[in-house]
Amino acid sequence: MTRVKRLKVCEKGHKYYKSSECTSCPTCDKENKPKDGFLSKLSSPARNALVHSGIDTLDLLSKYTEKEILKIHGIGPASLPIMRSSLKEIGLSFKV
Repeated sequence: MTRVKRLKVCEKGHKYYKSSECTSCPTCDKENKPKDGFLSKLSSPARNALVHSGIDTLDLLSKYTEKEILKIHGIGPASLPIMRSSLKEIGLSFKV
């Protein structure tokens, strides 16, 4: 089954096509990508999902279980090793 991609325009005027209701603009995502830190290592959907959920530091991330993080729309299992590694680098881990 092929999903129909619809033309969307973000508030900055960038045009892009998406088949989902996601309003994340790929051009804005590239412009807003952090240069360093754990968020810079994640994909745009995962990064946006965490930031939208108010999780923008490793200290905040460590207050959640992996299962809770995976329930956030936009976060997939491929992001977990990156998050685990980033937490471990500063002596933290996911909540058990």
